[in-house]
Amino acid sequence: MAFQPIVDIVTGTPFAYEALVRGPNGQGAASVLSRVSDANRYAFDQQCRVRAISVAAAAGLIDTRARLSINFLPNAVYSPAACIQLTLKTARAVAFPTDRLIFEFTENERMADPAHVADIIATYRKMGFGTALDDFGAGHAGLNLLARFQPDIIKLDMELIRGLDSSLPRRMIVDGVVKMCAALGITVIAEGIETAGELAALRAMNVRYVQGYLLARPGFETLPPIAFDVTAEPPIA
Repeated sequence: MAFQPIVDIVTGTPFAYEALVRGPNGQGAASVLSRVSDANRYAFDQQCRVRAISVAAAAGLIDTRARLSINFLPNAVYSPAACIQLTLKTARAVAFPTDRLIFEFTENERMADPAHVADIIATYRKMGFGTALDDFGAGHAGLNLLARFQPDIIKLDMELIRGLDSSLPRRMIVDGVVKMCAALGITVIAEGIETAGELAALRAMNVRYVQGYLLARPGFETLPPIAFDVTAEPPIA
């Protein structure tokens, strides 16, 4: 696992760290995900959760106030209550507070059973976990999905963020999503921030939580420091 901070631009501190799958020697996610199949999807999903929690604990995340965001595969969860048991056991073993866990999901392909995903979200919420919809605005992770169920967090896809400061259409779209989510009580995280201009544009739209190479690159089995002073600009009103 590698970890990348999601930064609160008001406090300048990590709101959470996203756990990103890597090969045993730090190889990129594609080298691992390309080997996931119907036959091993469940086992892969379970082991990613275990590894994310155990490595994050060893890296010192428990000693911070940050949360841990873990990607999961909705199609690997046959029963939300049953499939979470190994996660809970792992958290107990390393004394990781379960109320600091966020589970984020994305679907590059259309979901076969959106009702099942809604059930997962409802179950996780009852258990005190946070839920997040990743890559919002890309593929099938869009408004239709959001209309079916509302997670605690949505993460704006990096393609919406790229060149945001110089693109009026992108700013209008992002601003509209931010206002819609505020009305729905959903927290927005912008991912893929690479320039100070993109960050400034997001700040102007009252986006509080950001993630990207401008702030920190993922650290392999470590919590990387924040490399950009996000508090240098005027704070959000």
